[in-house]
Amino acid sequence: MPMGQDVSQSAFTREDRARYRHKVRRCLDVFALMLNDFKFDVDRPTTGLEIELNLTDPGFQPAMRNAEVLADLADPAFQTELGQFNLELNVAPRLIAGAGFAEYEDIVRAALRHADDRAHKSEASLALIGILPTLTQAHTVLDNLSHNPRYRLLNEQIVGARGEDIVLDISGVEHLRADTDSIAPEAACTSVQFHLQVAPDDFACHWNAAQAIAGVQVALGANSPFLFGRQLWAETRIALFEQATDTRSDELKAQGVRPRVWFGERWITSIFDLFEENVRYFPPLLPICDDEDPVEVLRAGGAPRLPELRLHNGTIYRWNRPVYDVVNGRPHLRVENRVLPAGPTVLDVLANAAFYFGLVRYLAEADRPIWTQLPFSAAEENFHTAARDGIEARVWWPQRGESAVPELIREVLLPMAYEGLDRFGVDPFHRDRLLQIIEDRCRVRRNGAVWQVETVRYLEKAHGLDRPAALREMLRRYSTYLHANEPVHSWPIGQA
Repeated sequence: MPMGQDVSQSAFTREDRARYRHKVRRCLDVFALMLNDFKFDVDRPTTGLEIELNLTDPGFQPAMRNAEVLADLADPAFQTELGQFNLELNVAPRLIAGAGFAEYEDIVRAALRHADDRAHKSEASLALIGILPTLTQAHTVLDNLSHNPRYRLLNEQIVGARGEDIVLDISGVEHLRADTDSIAPEAACTSVQFHLQVAPDDFACHWNAAQAIAGVQVALGANSPFLFGRQLWAETRIALFEQATDTRSDELKAQGVRPRVWFGERWITSIFDLFEENVRYFPPLLPICDDEDPVEVLRAGGAPRLPELRLHNGTIYRWNRPVYDVVNGRPHLRVENRVLPAGPTVLDVLANAAFYFGLVRYLAEADRPIWTQLPFSAAEENFHTAARDGIEARVWWPQRGESAVPELIREVLLPMAYEGLDRFGVDPFHRDRLLQIIEDRCRVRRNGAVWQVETVRYLEKAHGLDRPAALREMLRRYSTYLHANEPVHSWPIGQA
């Protein structure tokens, strides 16, 4: 569900579900009419940014203090997330033309400094990382969900739909198997989300382009190699999120029922395809009806909010999610890119953003679309291969076949990203500064996941630390370098 949306009901009847299903289909019909006839806000292709954060205590353990920190912050840009050790920063939308990326950097760094200062009053600090490496299974329990009732309700609906405990089973460098009776382990996943506003006629090509490059993005930006003390995937967050919110029993999986955390199964021709799939494939988790009659709003010349359709969309966790929203009375559409972990630094996040926005723009406008050359199944396989192997992954790409990610980026994709940013009107200085970080990260083959693993190995071998102590010390060093805001590929391994 949209994590900023409050809910009040605690139980649902069969009548609630029937009424909600009817309202969702009514919203879908109205949405189809709007796509044909309504004027959407397409004047400015704005971008948006959301960053999920962790709170740690002085011993670099998870700090269950987000309510205290948020109360002290009193800043609507910061919100709760699933776990009491999570926060989310929502950055106001803006253009990336000119010095837009520099504005993002200034705003995000100032917001994080302010939040970190307030967190210190609660004996906590911010950590910008995909999965907090000191997190244990004892931290991810129902009692540690944030206090907002929507999280308990979502947990009840997911666990109730599954009908049995959730099993985490991830095989990577090491193996993890754990049972849980709640969705609390999903709170370990902290991500960064990029939003790109697009016109209705352009949505499909931008979503398809984002799907095509999702694997490369994850390989490049992986930053989640440890979970519950074990080294698993380079971007373990992908496997964890897919498993921790899975409403399907083993029998339903065997029948081919689609998961709610979903890469998808086909290229699309319209945003309508995705919302129609939502309604056709997924039963409602939170059947909460609004008073709005979208047909009447449309007849009156207004822009309906389509609350049921949007709420339903928010409980289906596509890695590239379609977004419909109404701002200042005007509807607009966005592609929400959700594949990347948070961190390591603000500068790394913005380099990832520049690469994504530039590359998607180029591919969406290409004369020969990438999705006519890349099988959808190959894009999905690339995604999971990249999550497992990180920057050392080999992915399949048209005209190249199987290709090492660093070489593919440097030889093929970076030139496209440069041109795409030029089409956005990004100032060449800021374009070059951010994309050079991508170039250097590929050249030295070190992203956040590589730095974390190499540092833990060094601490275990050179200093004789056991795994929990090595993870704590690694996180201490990580936090120091995070605040210096130097890109992760430049971080030292052996120095204190």
